[in-house]
Amino acid sequence: MSQHIAISVFFNFRSPYCYLASKSMFELPDRYDCHFEWRPLGGWDGRSAPERAKGKLPIARQDVSRWCRRLGIPFSPPPVTTDPTRAGAGSLLAQEHGCLREYVLAVMHAEWGEGQDIGDADVLCTAGRQAGLDPEPLRQAMDDPTRLEKLTQHWAEAQAAGVFGVPSFLVGDQIFWGNDRLDFLAEHLAQLGATRP
Repeated sequence: MSQHIAISVFFNFRSPYCYLASKSMFELPDRYDCHFEWRPLGGWDGRSAPERAKGKLPIARQDVSRWCRRLGIPFSPPPVTTDPTRAGAGSLLAQEHGCLREYVLAVMHAEWGEGQDIGDADVLCTAGRQAGLDPEPLRQAMDDPTRLEKLTQHWAEAQAAGVFGVPSFLVGDQIFWGNDRLDFLAEHLAQLGATRP
């Protein structure tokens, strides 16, 4: 018997591994009786601290480049000054309007496929329009203090659950960390009886 499963998704738009995950993670609700509890993060939350990230960057870029070649997707990193916070706040609006998948794919493509700065309101509004959002409500949402506070709350929730990086997918007490753990997550959903007929 099928069992509907909630998956908490902790996601930071500045993570290239979230870019990789975005290309397949939305297939899970198509294949399994589950839904995402969307938990976007802002700033450095869920990412390596700035001093560690600086040394890690060359290796991470090599790694992500290999993944992108395997997946057949473009890889053009954005400016190092790119801040993901506005994109995270905007994603809450996209979720409310039922176009989260389209928004995530459009924003991540602009950032990691085309190398654009998604901290720029115009860049974000262009991606949002492609996802079906009107630019003006998105402009308001990306700087809305209530939405920005939610991003902070999500990180506190993530840490309380034991999450230390993104993307992370939580099902009960099980944490699946990284774009390359989605197969394990799918297997877990199947074991829980969530496979769609």
